[in-house]
Amino acid sequence: MPAGQEVRDAVYPVGLRLQGRRVVVVGGGQVAQRRVPTLLAAGARVRIVSPWLRPVLEGLASTGEVEWSARGYRSGDLADAWYALAATDDAATNAAVAREAEAARLFCVRADDATQSSAWTPASGRHGGVSVAVHAQRDPRRAAHVRDQVVEQLRTGDLAAPRHRARQGGVVLVGGGPGDPELITLAGRRALAEADVVVVDRLAPTALLDELPSQVEIVDATKLPRGRSAPQEAINRVLVDGALAGKLVVRLKGGDPYVFGRGFEELIACAEAGVPCRVVPGVTSAISVPALAGVPVTHRGVAHELVIVSGHLPPGHESSLVDWAALGRLRGTIVVMMGVDTLPAIAAELIAGGRAADTPVAVVQSGSTAGERRVLATLSTVADVVAAEQVSAPATVVIGDVVGVAATVAATVAGSPVSATLAR
Repeated sequence: MPAGQEVRDAVYPVGLRLQGRRVVVVGGGQVAQRRVPTLLAAGARVRIVSPWLRPVLEGLASTGEVEWSARGYRSGDLADAWYALAATDDAATNAAVAREAEAARLFCVRADDATQSSAWTPASGRHGGVSVAVHAQRDPRRAAHVRDQVVEQLRTGDLAAPRHRARQGGVVLVGGGPGDPELITLAGRRALAEADVVVVDRLAPTALLDELPSQVEIVDATKLPRGRSAPQEAINRVLVDGALAGKLVVRLKGGDPYVFGRGFEELIACAEAGVPCRVVPGVTSAISVPALAGVPVTHRGVAHELVIVSGHLPPGHESSLVDWAALGRLRGTIVVMMGVDTLPAIAAELIAGGRAADTPVAVVQSGSTAGERRVLATLSTVADVVAAEQVSAPATVVIGDVVGVAATVAATVAGSPVSATLAR
């Protein structure tokens, strides 16, 4: 591009604060249909001058969201405007609008001829309080491509946009999913990108910690089944103290914070301390791990009910709230979390409650991670199989005929991830 041309195409980027200010749009077609909603979102008082409007714009006029002068453009229509858009399909009309704007020292966009415009409309997008506007020397497709890439990376958290002004301390409870860092939600990744402190346990997708800036404080709240543990009260105190110090504290948990994650206890602690707290739901392991292993937790004609239950306490324990005998009478799918050590007692109790001894069982250890293992058995054999295979926590146990269906499909459909043979 010649140097002179590059100078003529240069623009000075600026953000217009149009709240309560008049913007005149001449034309009621496709360009107006695209621009008017954005102008309204910016708080502008929009007047459209056009003999006709597209149905979407006509709807806005009928509800009073825009003012409509149902006629052609006349000199003087820009008298009280702060900004103008000439968007008719008639070049002479657009030129007249641009001349009036120029005489009034009013910036005007000509949709049909950018070279005759005193302002250009950028490819714009917005996410999470960040506005993105891209000019690409009158190459709208290039500008839109760059805009889309930036907004997408803001949306996914790949492009961090931490807040530094008027930032309020608080806590975000983030469900990290079953373990694979790709399975955290986009909202979860965005929260991590803004964190000052991350409090994490061993079931969370810890590979994401490597992406955090060096100044982010990482607090290990690992709670192992045996050995060293961080009491819940201590975790609550870390969350509250960090937030009261003006920091954004992200509590990164495995699965979903409210599915056996004690997330609501942490929210209560924050509420009692007057600390703002919000929840970013996660993909619970109870459903995602079986799905990744090829086992549907429900299937038409096979299972119309699903129970997710904690196996942390064995049947008969004085603190257990689970009625295992009642679960034994169910016909649907039972997903047991945190139940590897208590699985022999659970299987026996379900059989005693009426569940068939040959009910298929799938046990998935460390689901979605590089250490994933899958074991298939039945209620009567699962205790011996788990012991023989040395299955350890964390593991998700699926009990029900859906496991048998998955195994049958695996035997007949190439590529199914489930083993074709149930262990007996």
